[in-house]
Amino acid sequence: MSLSSGSTASPPRAALAPASQTSPLAAIIPSSTLFQDRREITISHEGAMYRLRITRQGKLILNK
Repeated sequence: MSLSSGSTASPPRAALAPASQTSPLAAIIPSSTLFQDRREITISHEGAMYRLRITRQGKLILNK
């Protein structure tokens, strides 16, 4: 398959590994499960606190 110069096409869906073939340590957790009805949560990791929030545009931002 040939792509024109400057194209930013994503790989075909068939080229992406299904979740069942990813590492057994990798888990897919829906953001709705983490956030429930909140816009921001705090995550404790190895003694440090991280803030994960949903922006007005629906993007995620993680701050230490």
